[in-house]
Amino acid sequence: MTAESILSPEIKRVLITGGAGFIGGCLVRRLLRNTDVDVFNLDKIGYASDLSSIENISVSNRHHLLRVDLKDAVETAKALEISNPDLVMHLAAESHVDRSIDSPIGFLESNIFGTYNLLEAVRSHWDNLSPERKKRFRFHHISTDEVFGSLGSKGRFNEKSQYDPRSPYSATKASSDHLVNAWHHTFGLPVVLTNCSNNFGPWQFPEKLIPVVILKAVNLQPIPIYGDGLNVRDWLYVEDHVDALLLVANKGQVGQNYCVGGYGERTNKLVVENICNLLDKYRHSSAPHDRLITYVKDRPGHDQRYAIDSTRITSELGWEPKYNFEEGLEKTIIWYLNNLEWCAKVRENANYYGRRIGTVGL
Repeated sequence: MTAESILSPEIKRVLITGGAGFIGGCLVRRLLRNTDVDVFNLDKIGYASDLSSIENISVSNRHHLLRVDLKDAVETAKALEISNPDLVMHLAAESHVDRSIDSPIGFLESNIFGTYNLLEAVRSHWDNLSPERKKRFRFHHISTDEVFGSLGSKGRFNEKSQYDPRSPYSATKASSDHLVNAWHHTFGLPVVLTNCSNNFGPWQFPEKLIPVVILKAVNLQPIPIYGDGLNVRDWLYVEDHVDALLLVANKGQVGQNYCVGGYGERTNKLVVENICNLLDKYRHSSAPHDRLITYVKDRPGHDQRYAIDSTRITSELGWEPKYNFEEGLEKTIIWYLNNLEWCAKVRENANYYGRRIGTVGL
């Protein structure tokens, strides 16, 4: 069963926060292309926001941009009145660990206070729905596996894992998870939660590992690897993640959380080497690209390993990733090679050209 086929026909209006971001944008595109719903995209249009991938869709008349910062409680409440949603999917967040090291306050404002403001606006909206709409309404909170802390060499995170965040970013996401659960248990708000592993794919702002390495290699610049490069992440192709999000939003059990992983565990060193090998194939005149690899001082508090056990979402909802890591990575690299002008544009708009950040304490 595809994600599109299980979108309830009663859902006519969907509010997505952070829909101009990487994962949110992929979700918006999917809904516009494969459903008839009206999509209300609440986004503050920050440094990593971009609407290019949405503006070219022919049915964009069903896409309604609400330029709102969730820090503003009044404007957030107005956005709920305008969108009048049947489903809210909350992806808006400051999400880059290195930036949270340099400036934690913005992460508290967006991820904690922004989530609080949204929850209060959603609760007021839900309280005033008709009995029929109230029964089918859902608030879906999208979070990260980083809230669980760091794993050793064995084991995987699951829905029962203890929270143990280690960075300002993951601590604020953990706080938002707790707020969502509290609004469910205290006020009865019908919520579902997901905690995902590291996403990758087209249209990702080039500050995260995979697009950074691609662009560094393309420009024949040193490719930095933190520490010994043996930190492990579980990589999830973004389209597979969107499949999971739609399944949970529509079929997930209220009050439950679902862990979503790609079964793509790789060390950072191996990921970088995989990228270099693929670039040798597509840009053989610059090969070998692995000569550009440079080891740099590790990130403060760098978690050693993340890995997700996706048993619940697979057994309850039938989700499985369609792409393995190698397939997703090759598609991603081809996309970036074909969209270098977009990369240059968003970097210029953000005044970010690949410099290292998050160096406080080094």
